[in-house]
Amino acid sequence: MEIGVPKETKDQEFRVGLSPSSVRVLSESGHTVFVETQAGTGAGFTDNDYSSAGAEIVDTAEAAWNREMVVKVKEPLKTEYKLLQKNQLLFTYLHLAADRQLTEHLIDSGTCAIAYETVEQPGANRLPLLTPMSIIAGRLAVQFGARFLERQQGGRGVLLGGVPGVKPGKVVILGGGVVGTEAAKIAVGMGAGVQILDVNVERLSYLETLFGSRVELLYSNSAHIEAAVKEADLLIGAVLIPGKKAPILVSRELVKQMRPGSVIVDVAVDQGGCVETLHPTSHTSPVYIDEGVVHYGVPNMPGAVPWTSTQALNNSTLPYVVQLANLGIKALDANPALGKGLNVKNHRLVHPAVLEVFPDLGK
Repeated sequence: MEIGVPKETKDQEFRVGLSPSSVRVLSESGHTVFVETQAGTGAGFTDNDYSSAGAEIVDTAEAAWNREMVVKVKEPLKTEYKLLQKNQLLFTYLHLAADRQLTEHLIDSGTCAIAYETVEQPGANRLPLLTPMSIIAGRLAVQFGARFLERQQGGRGVLLGGVPGVKPGKVVILGGGVVGTEAAKIAVGMGAGVQILDVNVERLSYLETLFGSRVELLYSNSAHIEAAVKEADLLIGAVLIPGKKAPILVSRELVKQMRPGSVIVDVAVDQGGCVETLHPTSHTSPVYIDEGVVHYGVPNMPGAVPWTSTQALNNSTLPYVVQLANLGIKALDANPALGKGLNVKNHRLVHPAVLEVFPDLGK
């Protein structure tokens, strides 16, 4: 199979769909990989690295896209809509529930679109291709939050770890899944006071075995959310409902009650976000102030550490890429977990969770 790897076009997105080591595996399996020139530069991979691994370097995005399968990191942007092709396999993060326009263009194009974030293994929300980026985003959420709490960045001027004689900052995390757990690890390591709120009591029990008394664990309801958010120096949104838009848990009225200069980092922003006042931003312009609170809404946070992120993502995606390369669309039937990643096929929206958001697009 011919596989294209275009350069990412999202603002300061330096990750790349396939690393040179992944290209080598595919090349040794008899497939041909076409990599757009400098696609891996931001992640520390040169064109020569790819050539040495067996890839063919192409000069344009069109030359990378004009293949049987395209492997990317982030969803196609408007400038790439014209490159989508009928019956082409597209394997990437899509997050369609938060992007009707992209969903419509994928349907119109006839592309067979498979989303990393909805590939699901048996068990409770086991999302193997979302997990590595969730780990990184959770850890980065606290790093970025700590940075924007600095007064020079518009924050309250709070040091999360505090110092002897001065209480530490308070980190409130909405959601105790992978993102929330990783955020808590970093926040605890910094010495902050940490609360996690989640609706899954079994998950809260697991988190108790992990953190003990170092983290306050609360059942997530409107009363607990309201009390916690008002006192937060750093609020982290870490809510995920696979394939669906994130529910709004924090209203504008509640944001108004936060202390001026507090910071909100919503990792759920690529699924619509769980904070009413938060909208997507970019690495170039990551924050804005609304109701006196600093809002950080970069949807591709792991792009800030592309060397780590690209390799972590490829460790998880490569087995699925190999299956798609070997079997084509039949891989979706051969591997039920991969089959659950299918979002759009034959000009139709087919993923059940996305159909709940856009029921008219399934007709």
